[in-house]
Amino acid sequence: MANKHGEFIWYELLTEDADAAAAFYSELLGWQVEDSGMPGMDYRLLRMRDGDSGEVHEVGGMMPLSAEMKDGGARPAWLGYIAVDNVDECLQRLVEAGGTVLMPPLDIPEVGRIALLGDPQGAPFYIMRGVGDATSLAFAFDRPRAGHCAWNELVTPEPAAAWSFYGTEFGWTKDGEIPLGELGSYEFIRHNGVIGALMPKPEEVPVPLWNYYFRVPDIDVAIERIRAGGGQVLNGPDEIPGGEFALQGLDPQGAVFALVGARQS
Repeated sequence: MANKHGEFIWYELLTEDADAAAAFYSELLGWQVEDSGMPGMDYRLLRMRDGDSGEVHEVGGMMPLSAEMKDGGARPAWLGYIAVDNVDECLQRLVEAGGTVLMPPLDIPEVGRIALLGDPQGAPFYIMRGVGDATSLAFAFDRPRAGHCAWNELVTPEPAAAWSFYGTEFGWTKDGEIPLGELGSYEFIRHNGVIGALMPKPEEVPVPLWNYYFRVPDIDVAIERIRAGGGQVLNGPDEIPGGEFALQGLDPQGAVFALVGARQS
């Protein structure tokens, strides 16, 4: 696996209705949604054509929630995958640091080994050791790419504890902050470049979670598409450093998602 320990390499949507979700996000982000061909399961790959090179990148996946998942408390959500050198050893360290195993290590043929866990405050995420040598561009760490994840944001009730948990294992470091008044600070995460941020959880956010921001060419066009497709804008668009705009939304099946992009008019 070409990606380094601690880098985001994949994003996955768990949804009540995969066909409806595919239609919504294809219109919103321009994704090509295709069956993965995995035997015995409905797993769909999300692909995006790069506007400059013309190359098609795999930017994530989606799958319907099974009855077993829902019985276990799973709900529609976006989950991120973090690359690790060894899944079992990393999982053991994270559990010792206060993490909770939500799904034990699992081998996916021709893909890699994964495990799902919750951090000490309850935010879920995957760890993964891929089998290939290609570098994942699901998170566009090199330059802005439409339809790719552009930012990884942890919303947590205990920022200091989260820094200790993630920073110790993944080597993440703080790279500046923006004051948020009484709420605290918005603290930037650096790991092979700035990859996102960590912020205190506001009272109105029901649970700790990771927000994943996908890039759109025009934030206002995206808002129109969200509403036309049956989704909702929860917050924003708010101007962010650099002059772009960010928002959080809810898709028609109930999964929270986020977007970032320019305002063209």
